[in-house]
Amino acid sequence: MDPVVALVISLSCILLLSLWRQRSWRGRLPPGPMPLPILGNILQIDVKNISKSLTNLSKAYGPVFTVYLGLRPTVVLHGYEAVKEALIDHGEVFSGRGSFPVVERVTKGLGILLTTGNRWKVMRRFSVMTLRNFGMGKRSIEDRVQEEARCLVEELRKTKSSPCDPTFLLSCAPCNMIFSIIFHNRFHYKDQHFLNLMRKLNENVAILSSPWIQEKNKPQTEFTTEALVSLVNDLFGAGTETTSTTLRYGLLLLLKHIDVTAKVKEEIDHVIGRHRSPCMQDRSSMPYTEAVLHEIQRYIDLVPTNIPHAVTCDINFRNYFIPKGTTIITSLTSVLHDNKEFPNPEKFDPGHFLDERGKFKKSDYFIPFSTGKRICAGEGLARMELFLILTTILQNFHLKSVVDPKDIDTTPVFNGFVSVPPAYQICFIPV
Repeated sequence: MDPVVALVISLSCILLLSLWRQRSWRGRLPPGPMPLPILGNILQIDVKNISKSLTNLSKAYGPVFTVYLGLRPTVVLHGYEAVKEALIDHGEVFSGRGSFPVVERVTKGLGILLTTGNRWKVMRRFSVMTLRNFGMGKRSIEDRVQEEARCLVEELRKTKSSPCDPTFLLSCAPCNMIFSIIFHNRFHYKDQHFLNLMRKLNENVAILSSPWIQEKNKPQTEFTTEALVSLVNDLFGAGTETTSTTLRYGLLLLLKHIDVTAKVKEEIDHVIGRHRSPCMQDRSSMPYTEAVLHEIQRYIDLVPTNIPHAVTCDINFRNYFIPKGTTIITSLTSVLHDNKEFPNPEKFDPGHFLDERGKFKKSDYFIPFSTGKRICAGEGLARMELFLILTTILQNFHLKSVVDPKDIDTTPVFNGFVSVPPAYQICFIPV
């Protein structure tokens, strides 16, 4: 057979198979835009701002709709009610993890972030138990965060008020916290071993040893050396990048909104003063600072579409049938930027978390760490780090921008899986 004819026939068969599969799925799933063969709805989604694309589609198809990212359907949940109903009311069913082919190729389905089923339950339980045994949630952890915040301040002093990019130093602090918890030891920021480990973390490669190596000949257990290395990789990655990016984005917002920064510094002076380190007990006496920290996380919308979930069994959800294994995208943007709960959600305003008396007010819509069964296991540590590190920085430095604050652009340079802030220079001027 002529090679060209064979190619045409093969492509035709692939197209027909694609159309048949998509049509057979569409009759049972929620509505959505018509997918193209093979490509699905990829061309209708802006990869630089996936969240905005999904918001536009929700206006046409409602809070529960289907998009095709290639041949496979993905159900999108948009808005607080739909997200809550899935992740909390039907938490067990929606506790699966969606497909991440590129990452899965590296992790081989191990670790905690992207695993599912019994493997995820075992590793989640083990992680939480182990972190508690290491002191998570106890005063000893607070002491370590305070120590790390003081060390960070000393490194910032070495910039001698000169403009600098804070990215590296703000990454070192939360990474060192994980070291401190697991190894009961921190590293100097110039330590070559620490720099090497930071480099490997950034490359998503870690060469670590494990005491469970007698498990090599027991394939039925989840606690193999390879699995534990992947787990530690996940803990370091999740515990470092998310917190450091939030800190970096938070400082950028404080540079731009000098009136907000002034009020936080005033509250720090009033409650903490200059002669002792901030502690978690101060938090309840600092409603404005608490509101600012919440607003930073709400506004930056760090993981707009969450890590994909999947349903663990067939489910009838809002009169639609979603088959077992279907990938689920839960739009955290649609919750964190809900215009009824947070008037003018595109505006940075700590008032979103303050009542008429200036007291801090909680919101069920505040879910930057996700919610339900797969809520971030390190939420408590992350919130402690954000409070202690930012207040310690503001207690010791005036923040100065190298450009006029009104010219600072806080729009993320990329808003796909993670919202990445633009690069900037900042001067840390000792108080």
